[in-house]
Amino acid sequence: MIRYAIRRLLISVPILLIGTFLVFVMVALSGDPLGTLRQQPGVTEETIRAASASLGLDKPIVVRYFDWLGGFLQGDWGFSVALGQARADVFTVVTNAFWTTFRLVIGAELLAIVLGMAIGVLAAVRQYSIFDYVATTAAFLMFSMPIFCVAIVLKTYGIQFNNFLVDIGMDRWLTTAGPPDGGFSGSLGEIISDYTGAFLLPTLAIMLISFAAYSRFQRSSMLETLHSDYVRTARAKGLSSSRVVFRHAYRNALIPVTTLFAVNFGAIFAGAIVTETVFGWKGMGELLVRSVRQYDPNMLMGWLVIVATLVVLFNLIADLVYGFLDPRIRIG
Repeated sequence: MIRYAIRRLLISVPILLIGTFLVFVMVALSGDPLGTLRQQPGVTEETIRAASASLGLDKPIVVRYFDWLGGFLQGDWGFSVALGQARADVFTVVTNAFWTTFRLVIGAELLAIVLGMAIGVLAAVRQYSIFDYVATTAAFLMFSMPIFCVAIVLKTYGIQFNNFLVDIGMDRWLTTAGPPDGGFSGSLGEIISDYTGAFLLPTLAIMLISFAAYSRFQRSSMLETLHSDYVRTARAKGLSSSRVVFRHAYRNALIPVTTLFAVNFGAIFAGAIVTETVFGWKGMGELLVRSVRQYDPNMLMGWLVIVATLVVLFNLIADLVYGFLDPRIRIG
């Protein structure tokens, strides 16, 4: 298993390097970092050349990439070149945005995969039952609704719920405009209440969409496994239904869901733009939109490397889980 893990890790490193190089080239060719400066009145060519030299824009793209990579690996991610950023440190800005979004996404994904797997297994075991039909209908309903629609509906009901609380003499509880910049304060009970009120709606929005995918994949994979020959053999030997399901079928049925989780986590993390926009969160989604609008290459590279690393990392984790679930994979 250790040799298998080392092989997968060695494969992931060049993939990440190739990905960062391609992204760097696309970002470098997509715009002019000094475009805003050129439009400022009174800016001379000497000023433009000096700014270009300070940013390394006078060098070939390949040289600029390795300069950036060397600094990046040493923790020097550069500074924002967008006006109004006051030379904001890219590492600080990106890591703050990352932890903001990570706290939101990890909770939603954990809830989605636990509930989705549990309901998917039950729906497969009780195929064509009322529970199966209800679970299938709910999953397809979530599939058919885009994330922005789910987020807006939840926010609308959240506002109505807050208005109801005010009408009965209580304070508003659900936060629909993002968590406070200074964090939560007060007693432990107040912090827990405020934290839950801030995270509940955006977490539900992400969870509902992911839950639909996990439950359907788990049900389909479980049904295929339950109809396999070795499961029929286990039943013929007189093993109990629970032992057949959880000891023989469930483990193999996890492999497609593991693949989905690895792909879905990176996609959800990169696609948090809509959820964060609707609920006013200042995370990775808001950072991406701002960096693209202002064409801030260093900030864009920081964002893209974080997301690319997450995708590679979770695919690496998925490969390791494959080897644990099915020894034939790591041996082969």
